Amino acid sequence: MSTERPDNDVTGPRRRRPPLAVASVAAAVLLAGGGGAYWASTASGDGGAADSGSSARGEARPLALNAPAGDGPGDTSSDSPPPGIAPGEPDPGGPPVVYRASGELPDGPDEAAVHEARGTVTSADVARLAKALGIPGSPRAEGTSWVVGDDDGPGALLKVAKQAPGTWTFARTTPAKPCEPGTMCANGASEPGGDPVSEKAAKTAAIPVLKAVGQDDAALNAGQLMGDVRVVNADPKIDGLPTYGWSTGVQVGPDGEVTGGSGHLKALEKGDAYPAVGADEALKQLNAASRGKGDGGRDIGGCATPVPLEGGPKPPADPQCVPSNGKRAPVEQTVEDAVFGLALNHVDGRPTLVPSWLFTVRQAPGGPENTVTQVAVDPEFIEQPEPPTTPSGGRKVTSYGADGRTLEVTFWGGVCSTYTASAEESAGQVAISVTEKPQEGKKACIAIAKELTRTVTLQEPLGDRAVVDAASGGTVPRG
Repeated sequence: MSTERPDNDVTGPRRRRPPLAVASVAAAVLLAGGGGAYWASTASGDGGAADSGSSARGEARPLALNAPAGDGPGDTSSDSPPPGIAPGEPDPGGPPVVYRASGELPDGPDEAAVHEARGTVTSADVARLAKALGIPGSPRAEGTSWVVGDDDGPGALLKVAKQAPGTWTFARTTPAKPCEPGTMCANGASEPGGDPVSEKAAKTAAIPVLKAVGQDDAALNAGQLMGDVRVVNADPKIDGLPTYGWSTGVQVGPDGEVTGGSGHLKALEKGDAYPAVGADEALKQLNAASRGKGDGGRDIGGCATPVPLEGGPKPPADPQCVPSNGKRAPVEQTVEDAVFGLALNHVDGRPTLVPSWLFTVRQAPGGPENTVTQVAVDPEFIEQPEPPTTPSGGRKVTSYGADGRTLEVTFWGGVCSTYTASAEESAGQVAISVTEKPQEGKKACIAIAKELTRTVTLQEPLGDRAVVDAASGGTVPRG
């Protein structure tokens, strides 16, 4: 089945930006402050599940790694917005990066398990988080999400995805306690430039929320400020390992109230164990991959600065020398530390924490530190997907949400066309097609790209079937 809707009305629903967009924006800011390379998200405690993984060289299935569509550093799809660059990662439009260790690197464990998002979030889970946030009311189902609160009711809104790992966003839009009629509002929204609470007070305010998502024992950092709002970032350990790209952020206002936050609600489950490589081998793999980014793959050639005209301005004393063939000298970054942990990736389109080496890198002495990750799973156990090729006119599906037989698919399109989504089902996968039809009578139309969502009803519940983009053949990640 399929749905069709014209897109000249830019006020249509956008699945990846919920009604209170401030919550999603805050999540991105939390990520930037915490140094994450992906998006702000959480996991519960130590994974919260029994050890159901198989031995590394026994029953472990090949690990089908795939980055979220449109999020890879090398993605140049016209259907995706310009990709961001993770801290420490090479700029695909800049010079190549070479990582060099400042000392001996550790070997790490012989094997480690992945931790996967499985199952669904219950209304009781959502009610527990809503209570910790002080939102009255019961969870109600809206499409593929649970919702508590209302932006024109209690002044606070919590939205949680039903599908694991239960991505949640929260934002408070009005004072936690309403003002009495005819009196000044002492606890209203603060003016910019107010004094943020102390780090200790912010952590105290965040503890009930972190406890509700199973992260009250996570390492806390309350050093980030957003104006007069202090942000508490919680980085959990799972199975005894540090995590990267999997943190919870809780925003605390100057009055000590929790004003926003984001993360994941459902605990991850331990999956298969895989043989792991040491930090030395992982660093070699990282450098091999970085050579294919930036302009490092171009031939080396000469480099010269222009000759200034007589009487004209002189060239800069230290110009950026770019040869005629575009090749620039590699930028060296020093690896100061390497820790074995778990980093966010996607396996068969599902968010998964994968055994990885977390490298602390610095470009110059005294400069800022960044974290760069490299998968630590033995390459023998990694299934390399074929590079997708999107036919002309194909619209790549960037993410999806699922609720039984209902799929909400997200993609990039224009306001001058009508888009239809349909599904072709098989026992192991669901292939999504998005077709574009120009609107009749549109003589002049501004070419504006926007994120679109369509709902597709399946013949059978999605279950464990993979969702793929029919145009490219690539696996579609859950939103």
